[in-house]
Amino acid sequence: MVLTLFLLGLVYVVFIGVLIAVGAGAGIIVIVALVLLGAQLFASDKIALATLGAKEVSPSQAPELHGIIERLCVQANLPKPRVCVMDTAMGRSKKAATVCATSGILSLLEPAELEGVMAHELTHVINRDVMVMTLASFFATLAATIIQFSFFFGGGFGGGYGNDRDEEEALFAVILVSVLVYAISFLLLRALSRYREFAADRGSAVLTGRPSALASALLKISGTIERTPSQDLRKAEAMSAFFILPARTKKSLMNIFADHPPLEARLAALERLESQLQGAK
Repeated sequence: MVLTLFLLGLVYVVFIGVLIAVGAGAGIIVIVALVLLGAQLFASDKIALATLGAKEVSPSQAPELHGIIERLCVQANLPKPRVCVMDTAMGRSKKAATVCATSGILSLLEPAELEGVMAHELTHVINRDVMVMTLASFFATLAATIIQFSFFFGGGFGGGYGNDRDEEEALFAVILVSVLVYAISFLLLRALSRYREFAADRGSAVLTGRPSALASALLKISGTIERTPSQDLRKAEAMSAFFILPARTKKSLMNIFADHPPLEARLAALERLESQLQGAK
C-alpha cells in the first residue's frame, strides 16, 4: 500500500510539473476539483447510503448485530458507528462512520461468520480507508475535470500563450498528460483498493481470532452473489468498492482492473493466518 501511494504521489507530482511547464491557467479547474474533493470527503457516505437504500437500525431492532459491533468496538478501542441494515462500512473518520449489513447476510451467516464480516468492515474504519481512497483519487478527479474542460472549452482555459499554434500544442499536451494520469491513477487506485481488502481481512482475523469464520462467510456470500440475477448485480456494481465482496465475482480477464482481490487469494491468506494463530497457541 505504501509503494502504491508513493507511485500515485510520483504520478501527481509529474502531472503538476507538466501543468506548470505548459503554463496552463488551471486555477478554476483546481477550485472545482477541490469542491468535488470536499463533497466526496464529507458527503460520500450519505450519498452511498441513500443510493443503496440503507436504513439505520436501533439495538431493539437488530440486537445481535448491535451486540457484535459493540464487542468488536470495545476490543478495537473504536467509537461505536451508526448501524444500518442493507454489507459495507463507510465514513471519512472513526467518529463519522457507518457500518451497514444487508438483511440477506443477517439471515445467511452464523454469529461467528457475521462477527468476522463486521470486524472486516470496522477495520476499514480503523484504517480510515474512505479518507485514504478519497485523497488518493483527488488528482485522478482533477485530471478527469481538466479533460472535460478541455473538450468543452478548447483552449479557453489556457493562460496567455503566444499564438494559436502554441495554445493548441499546450492544450494537446495538457489533455495527453491528463489522460495518462487518469489511466495510471485508475490502475494504481484499483491496486490500492485490493490491498486495503487484504488489510481488512487481516484486521478481522486479529480482532476475532478466527480467520476461518471470515473465510466461511466469504464463501457463503460469494455463493449467494453467483446465484443473484445479473440485473440486480448491475444495480449494485457502482458501489462495489464498499462491499466485502464485489457485486460480480466470476473469473474474467477484467479482474486485473478489479477493486477486490480474487476470492481464492483472500482465502489462501486467511488460511495462512489461521495456521499462524494456531501455531502461536
